[in-house]
Amino acid sequence: MARVRKVRTGWRKWVWRTLVAGVSALLLPVPVVLSLAVVQPPTTMIILKRAGERLAAGKRPVYPRRTVVSRDQIAPALRRAVLASEDDRFYLHFGFDLVEIDKALEKKRRGGRLRGASTLTQQVAKNIFLWEGRSFVRKGMEAYLTLWLELLLTKERILDLYLNLAEWGDGVFGAEAAARKHYRKPASKLTREEAARLAAILPSPLRWSPSGSVASFRSGAIMERMQYAAPKTEEALSPRGKR
Repeated sequence: MARVRKVRTGWRKWVWRTLVAGVSALLLPVPVVLSLAVVQPPTTMIILKRAGERLAAGKRPVYPRRTVVSRDQIAPALRRAVLASEDDRFYLHFGFDLVEIDKALEKKRRGGRLRGASTLTQQVAKNIFLWEGRSFVRKGMEAYLTLWLELLLTKERILDLYLNLAEWGDGVFGAEAAARKHYRKPASKLTREEAARLAAILPSPLRWSPSGSVASFRSGAIMERMQYAAPKTEEALSPRGKR
C-alpha cells in the first residue's frame, strides 16, 4: 500500500512539474516583449541570418547596417507609406487580418497563387524571434508571439519596431539606413514619393530597387492610398471603398 502511495505521489509530482514547465515556457515571451516597449532589440534573427550569409559570400561589412532612430526622426510619409503598402488595415485588426486572409484564400480557390497575408505585427514577430520558412511549427510560434506583441505593445510602438528593423536592401536594415543608402539623406527628410518607393520594395527588398521599374509601378498605388489617413475604424474605409 505504501508503495502504491509512493507511485501516486511520484506521478503527481511529475504532472505538476510538467505543468509548471509548460506554463513557464508559454510565459517566456512576456518579459522580452515588455522590454520592447522601451528599447529596440539590439539585433534580430533575420539580421543574424543575413550576417551569416554575407560572411559566407565574403561581403563587407559582414554585419548589416542598421541605425535605430526615434519616431520623430522618421518622416510621417514613410510611416503612412509602409502601412499603405504592407498592412493598410493595421489599426483594424488584432495581429491577424482576417479580411486579407479570406481574400488570399479566395484567390487560391479560383486557381491563383496563394499570396501572403502577414500583418506588420506578424512580420515583427518573425523578424525579431524566428527564422524564415513556411513550416507549421514556425507559423504557430509566429502566431503565439504576435498575440503577445498585440497584447503588451501599442500599435504605434509595433510600427516603430517594424520601421527600425525592416530589410531595405542587401545589408540594409531600418528606415534610417535605407534613406541614407538609397537617397543620401536622413529618414526624417524623405519626400512622399521617396517614402512610397521605399515602401514599394518591402515585399522583396533583395530583388527590387526604389529606383527600379517595379517600385515605379507599385509606388503609384501606394501614393494614392497615402492621400488618406490609415483607417482606424471600418467606417473610415468608406471614402475610398473597402479593400
